[in-house]
Amino acid sequence: MNKTTRRKFLQITAAAAVAGSLKAREPENSLLQTENSGHKRLKLGLASYTFRKFNLDDTLAMTKRLELKKIAFKSFHLPLESTRQEIKQISEKVRQAGFDLYGCGVVYMKDEAEVQHAFDYAKAAEMEVIIGVPEHNLLDLVNKKVQEYNIRLAIHNHGPGDERYPSPQSAYDLIKNMDQRMGLCLDIGHSMRLGLDPAQAAEQFADRLYDVHIKDVTAASAEGQSIEIGRGIIDIPLFLSTLLKINYQGTVAFEFEKDEMDPLPGLAESLGYVKGILSVI
Repeated sequence: MNKTTRRKFLQITAAAAVAGSLKAREPENSLLQTENSGHKRLKLGLASYTFRKFNLDDTLAMTKRLELKKIAFKSFHLPLESTRQEIKQISEKVRQAGFDLYGCGVVYMKDEAEVQHAFDYAKAAEMEVIIGVPEHNLLDLVNKKVQEYNIRLAIHNHGPGDERYPSPQSAYDLIKNMDQRMGLCLDIGHSMRLGLDPAQAAEQFADRLYDVHIKDVTAASAEGQSIEIGRGIIDIPLFLSTLLKINYQGTVAFEFEKDEMDPLPGLAESLGYVKGILSVI
């Protein structure tokens, strides 16, 4: 089967899996249920920026309906300015609800005080990784902090127009000789908007890949817009196959930026598509 035909076959199969999973759902408990456990080869999760217009309780309720257990909080849901006691209370509430609060981000670090605060915040919440954007002149300090706190930093690329880290390469070149806990959060949508192949980036930077923001976009240009996974131009089957090939151990976090006032349907469709692909590759 040639590459084009194979990709089309996978897309059709995934679409069928989405439809089947939606029909089989239990409305009171879950939006997505599949009998095939193939998706468990990767750790699927949520970047809570997806639910930026919703409070913490609603965010947890919708995430639970999708059966996503791993979550990384944007400050909307656990404010960066929270006290240590507040951070502990909220993070404990999240874990008691059955979630793995594995990280936070995107966290911007513009001075030394913000670097220190980010690591204190992540430590108080018992997070494993900070998805961050430190200024270049702060990278040596951040390198010291990942060693002191034993918390990974995953630098997030933001694509066209980002002067700090437009591409994974731009971050990797600056941290490749630093502590192994200095790494990358690969945003595949922003990478595609630069004309970069996300699968190639995942393989190229596998040794420092600690988080993934999975999404789809309409075009390989700055004008590309967020869209449901499977409807855009990213070769999702190839990307997921690459993550399996490199034995990626981090989280594949859905960051659905479209329909901010009603993201759940599009997110559910995206999750179903990904699970469908993972069931046949």
